[in-house]
Amino acid sequence: MPQPVRFVRSFFPFVLALSAVLASALPGSAAAERIGDIATIQGVRDNAIIGYGLVVGLDNTGDQTTQTPFTAQTLNNMMSELGITIPSGVNMQLRNVAAAMVTAQLPAFASPGQQIDVTVSSVGTARSLRGGTLLMTPLKGADGQVYALAQGNLVIGGAGAQAAGSSITVNQLSAGRIPNGATIERGVLLDLGSDGLVGLDLKRADFTTATTAMNAINGYFGRSVASAIDGRTLMLQAPTDPSARVAFISQVQNIRMESAAPSPKVTINARTGSVVMNSDVRLRRAAVAHGSLSIVIDAQPIVSQPNPFGGGQTAVVPNANITMQQQGGALQMLNASPDLLDVVNALNMLGATPGDLISILEALKASGSLQAELEVI
Repeated sequence: MPQPVRFVRSFFPFVLALSAVLASALPGSAAAERIGDIATIQGVRDNAIIGYGLVVGLDNTGDQTTQTPFTAQTLNNMMSELGITIPSGVNMQLRNVAAAMVTAQLPAFASPGQQIDVTVSSVGTARSLRGGTLLMTPLKGADGQVYALAQGNLVIGGAGAQAAGSSITVNQLSAGRIPNGATIERGVLLDLGSDGLVGLDLKRADFTTATTAMNAINGYFGRSVASAIDGRTLMLQAPTDPSARVAFISQVQNIRMESAAPSPKVTINARTGSVVMNSDVRLRRAAVAHGSLSIVIDAQPIVSQPNPFGGGQTAVVPNANITMQQQGGALQMLNASPDLLDVVNALNMLGATPGDLISILEALKASGSLQAELEVI
């Protein structure tokens, strides 16, 4: 007789895993940070560029041209530009060619001749781009201008094999990278403070941080250099000489300031059940009732054996016993917790699963006991 198959769903005690550094952090403590780490210079950013091209040299793993006609059309256009005319009505079956999208990031202050990495991703039915070569592909920006040209051999981090109807794949085979695979042909013009004003944007909008940064900059230079426009933006009076302006911005980025403590926040990942708290989370006194649910499914198939010479066949009849147990949860006291470690210990006493813990935190927030912002990602 086959062994009964058991499926048990039980709510076991859950221990909230947090970093020891977070647990031991002093509440409300502020750390000295570089302004360059918490703010960016206006206009100094990367720009996305994109292109469409062909990957050739594949080992019979390219696009099926009957299902992806744009691959054959692209190849025809490329051949015509190279002076090769393909007769009309010819149905090419080229399994070593694949259509691909090429993406890259054009860095700030990029100049012609520099090289950048590109990512090549299949858009057709290609099974693998391993061993392929990207043909010259122009990369355009949002304005339609060509900013770089990409070409080179792909580096694929995966591997795969198939035989006799079976296959195995490790990692991703339909996308790869080309280190230094694109050459910049056009740079992005950046007017960095030619009028004497340089904008400074905080990565996290906060009026206290903006005021502290303004005072730190003005105190460093001994005069009114920075002015806070709002909770995110500061305007700096910079030198008009380019060399002096670069040195001025470097000085501003290296100024250290006491950053404001982050607001209390609990981040919940509803898909994975992860719960992360920062060091400023507080808990007021509350009472929580928590129960558990247990479901047991016992599969006990019944074998039906026919009589001898009866002409019947042995059959297996499915049979399962399902039981459900709901345990009551008594009210448990959660004492006021002024420190993150106390909050963790109080929640661990409930013995809740990650899914139940999320519901408990939401209820504590709704009742006003949890002094933190809840963010679900």
